[in-house]
Amino acid sequence: MISRVAESCCSPHDVMESDWKQFRDMAPKLRERYLTEKNARIVALLTDPKKTETERFWDALEVMEREAKVLHNCLDGYSRSSMQMYMLRMIGVGMLRKADMAAFSEELQRHVSFAFDDRM
Repeated sequence: MISRVAESCCSPHDVMESDWKQFRDMAPKLRERYLTEKNARIVALLTDPKKTETERFWDALEVMEREAKVLHNCLDGYSRSSMQMYMLRMIGVGMLRKADMAAFSEELQRHVSFAFDDRM
C-alpha cells in the first residue's frame, strides 16, 4: 500500500499547513482511541477463564509487543514531510479511519483515499 504513495501523493512539501496542524493535533487522539480498543483485547486475554495464568501472561505479552511495534511504526518520528506516509500506515492498521479524514483538505483526502480501499 505505501508503495502507491509515489503514484498518488503530492510532494511532501505541498502539505498544507492546516493539514499538518490537524494531523499533529489528531495523532495523540488517534493513539488513545486505538489503544482503548487494543487494551480491551488485552484485558480479554488476561481474563480468559479457559487459559492458565501462564498462558494468559504470554498471550497478552505477545499482543502487547506486536502493538508496540505498530505504535512505533505509526507514531514515532513523523514530520510534515513524512505525514502522508504516516497517515497511510495509520490507515493500514485501522488507527486512522475514513471518518477522521473529514477534518483534512479535500486534496489530502483524495491523495490517501486509495488506502481505505486497500483495507477492505
